[in-house]
Amino acid sequence: MIRRTVPAATTAFWFLVAVAAARLSYTSDSGDDHLLCAPNDLPDPQTLRSDQLTVLINGYSEARLPLLRSIVETYSSLPFVAAVLVLWGNPSVPSRSLEVLHSAGAGGAPISVLRQPTSSLNARFLPRPEIRTRAVAVCDDDVEIDQASLRLAFHVWGTHHDRIVGFFARSHDLDLSQRSWMYTVHPDRYSIMLTKFMILGTEYLYRYSCGGGKRMRAARAVVDSERNCEDILMNFVVAMETGSGPLLVGGRRVRDLGDVRNEEGSGKRKKGRRGGGGAAGVKNKPLTGIGAVGLSAKGDHRKRRGDCIREFHRTLGVMPLRYSYGKVVKGVGEQALCKKAGKLVLCDAQ
Repeated sequence: MIRRTVPAATTAFWFLVAVAAARLSYTSDSGDDHLLCAPNDLPDPQTLRSDQLTVLINGYSEARLPLLRSIVETYSSLPFVAAVLVLWGNPSVPSRSLEVLHSAGAGGAPISVLRQPTSSLNARFLPRPEIRTRAVAVCDDDVEIDQASLRLAFHVWGTHHDRIVGFFARSHDLDLSQRSWMYTVHPDRYSIMLTKFMILGTEYLYRYSCGGGKRMRAARAVVDSERNCEDILMNFVVAMETGSGPLLVGGRRVRDLGDVRNEEGSGKRKKGRRGGGGAAGVKNKPLTGIGAVGLSAKGDHRKRRGDCIREFHRTLGVMPLRYSYGKVVKGVGEQALCKKAGKLVLCDAQ
């Protein structure tokens, strides 16, 4: 059962918008005049498939290419995936190094490698003509999702088209002592779904990249300047449109190979909570050298993300993020106990 969402902020804290010390200066090359924003070039929504999704994988590190090839091959083999688009954002990597990705999905959904003209993280959400489905899965190149979990997430999105659905959740909160927004992990509520893996409606790509006028242009400039927080901004965009929070799905075998807690010294897993606030079933598999290249490996990661929330609030003039509670899991069946051979066992197991 999915519980309702409730407002996260009250009008008592609108003063945050006007705090002069919070103002930063940003410039951006990702304006509303992007070629992919031409209305005449957008596909007719009636022609988009609803029984499949398009996977958009962000790629940058050459060191991750072997892992990326494996992930691409997995997605391409799934019957409910229409296409896999690798959005390559590192112009210094030669094209011949990327050829290994083209051969990964023989016999499955087509795989395309789209080299980005810049390394802007805003490019993850461009409304590309190659997208012919009503839903897209936006994900990183270091997260492995098993087929059953991905199918469940897609099914959940199918009944909640207006929500972001995913496996990795975080939260915003208000630091009363500092009078500033924080980016955090909360044990029983969340308001932000990460681009480690999220499913959302294709129409939000256009609203993120092309809509919102000067305010959204300034918000995208924050992403470009910080080289971070594009997922937080997308959560702002969807929440402004719907007034609803995201939906967390409990995965069975979801592995975040880029989590820096996977590694310590020679590659041993660090002790601590698994999944970092993500869905139940998220496992952190140690893989030396992978986590170190991620943005979240930086020591000031949470502070910078909190700064982004503050700037988006100031720039957009609204705090739309909404808390959600609980997560969606696959049916577990009857959990009653029955006596069998002198022992109590689950009745379903008899």
